[in-house]
Amino acid sequence: MTKNICSFALLCLISLFSTISNASESCTQFSLGMTDSYLGILTIIVFIIAYFFVMSEEFIHLRKSKPILLASGLIWIIIALMARSKGVSEEINTAIRHNLLEYSELLLFLLVAMTYVNAMEERKVFEALRSWLVRKQFSYRKLFWITGLLAFFISPVADNLTTALIMCAVVMAVGADKPKFILVSCINIVVAANAGGAFSPFGDITTLMVWQKGYIPFHDFFKLFVPAVISFVIPAFFMQLSIANEKPPLINNNTEMEYGALGIVFLFFLTIITAVAFHNFLHLPPATGMMTGLSYLFIYSYFIKKKQVYNPETQQMEISSSFDIFRKIQRTEWDTLLFFYGVILCVGGLATIGYLDLASNVIYNEWGSSLGEIHKQTPANIIIGILSAIIDNIPIMFAVITMEPSMSEGQWLLVTLTAGIGGSLLSIGSAAGVALMGQAKGAYTFFGHLKWTWAIALGYFAAIGAHLLLNGHLFEGIVTLNK
Repeated sequence: MTKNICSFALLCLISLFSTISNASESCTQFSLGMTDSYLGILTIIVFIIAYFFVMSEEFIHLRKSKPILLASGLIWIIIALMARSKGVSEEINTAIRHNLLEYSELLLFLLVAMTYVNAMEERKVFEALRSWLVRKQFSYRKLFWITGLLAFFISPVADNLTTALIMCAVVMAVGADKPKFILVSCINIVVAANAGGAFSPFGDITTLMVWQKGYIPFHDFFKLFVPAVISFVIPAFFMQLSIANEKPPLINNNTEMEYGALGIVFLFFLTIITAVAFHNFLHLPPATGMMTGLSYLFIYSYFIKKKQVYNPETQQMEISSSFDIFRKIQRTEWDTLLFFYGVILCVGGLATIGYLDLASNVIYNEWGSSLGEIHKQTPANIIIGILSAIIDNIPIMFAVITMEPSMSEGQWLLVTLTAGIGGSLLSIGSAAGVALMGQAKGAYTFFGHLKWTWAIALGYFAAIGAHLLLNGHLFEGIVTLNK
C-alpha cells in the first residue's frame, strides 16, 4: 500500500512538471530559468526520492527530517553549480538567504508555541482534562462528540498533533474493549483537529505561513469557521450512527494539575495576543511577539521554581518544584522543526531553478480559464486540498506561497481551507492521523480510515460550497502585499 501511495504521489509531481510549457511572471523570487537542463531535472528527482522516504516514515522508521535535510543540501549544491555556469552566484546567495529568513520566522514562532505546550503538559494540564473526561462516565456516543468538539476547539490554539494525541488517550482509556469505537473516534478526532486548525492562524503550519506572509488578516481567518464546522460535523454525524449508545465501565482516575498550570495557560493566551498585536498594530513579524511572550514564561518559571512548601518529615520549608524552562525547550519536536527547514529549502530551491514559475502558470492560469476571472483559481485550490491527503500540506502550501499567484482573499481562504481539511481524507494526510495510527495501533488503521473517506469527502466538498456561498464577496479583487 505504501508503494502504491508513493507511486501515485510521484506521478502527480511528474505529471505536474511534464505538462508545463510556458513560463509565467507570477513569482517575484529570482529564477535561473533552467528548468529544461539535466541538472534542473536532477533536483526534481532528488526531491521526489527524499519525499518517498518521508512518506514511508511509519513503515521504515527513518525520521522524516533526515532524507529531506540531505535533499535540501544536494539541491542547493546543484543550484550553486548551475549559478556558477551562468555567473549569477551573488543572486543565488540572496535567494537562499531569503529562504533562510522564511524558515527563521517559522522556527522561532513554533519554538515558543511548542515550549508552552510542553510546559502545560509537564504541569499536567492535559492529563487533568483527560482524567476529568474519564471520570464523568459519558456514554460512548457522547464521548465521541465531546472528544471531537474538544479537538475542534483546542487545535486552533494548540497544534493539531498534540490535540489529537490527548483526545486519543481519552478514547483509548474508556474504549479498550471497543475497537470499533476507537476507530471511528480516532477518525473523528483527526477530522476535527484538522478542521479546527483551518480557521485559526495558529491552528496549523499552513495557516501560520499564510498569516505571517500577510495574505490574510488575522481576523479574516475566522470567516472559515462555518465551513470548518461543516467539514467536521457531516462525517461525524454519519460515523456516530455506528456507535452503541451505552456507558463504559467505571474507571477511577483522578489527576490534578501541578502548581502554576493555570498561570501558564493564561500566559500562553497572552503570548498569542502579543504576537497578533505585533503583527497588526506594530507591523512587526509575529515571531517577535511570540519571543516576547516566551519571556513571560521565563519570568513566571522563576517564581514556580522558588515556590516553597512545608515538609512535615524534615519540618522545613522546601522548594516544591523542579520546573526547568530550558528542559521544556529541549523537549521541542526538533525532528518536525528540521523537517520544515528541509521542506522550505527544497521548495525554495525548485523555485529558484524556475519550476514554480511554470507550475503557477499551469495550475493558476490554464486549469480554470473557462470559469471566468473570479473563479479561475478555484479548481486548482480544490485539487491542492485533495493532494494534501497524499503529500504533506506543508510543502504544498509553501509552494503555493512561493508561486505568489495573483489571487483574491476568497481564493487564499479557499486554499487555506482545503489544505487544512484535505489532509483528513486519508489517515496519512496529516501529522495527527499518522500519530494516531501509532498510538491506537491495530484499532485505527489506514484501511479503517479509508472506509469513511466517502463521508469525509462529503464534508470536504460541503465546506467548499459553504465558503463559496458565505464568502462569495471576497472573491473579487487581488490581494497585494507591501514589500
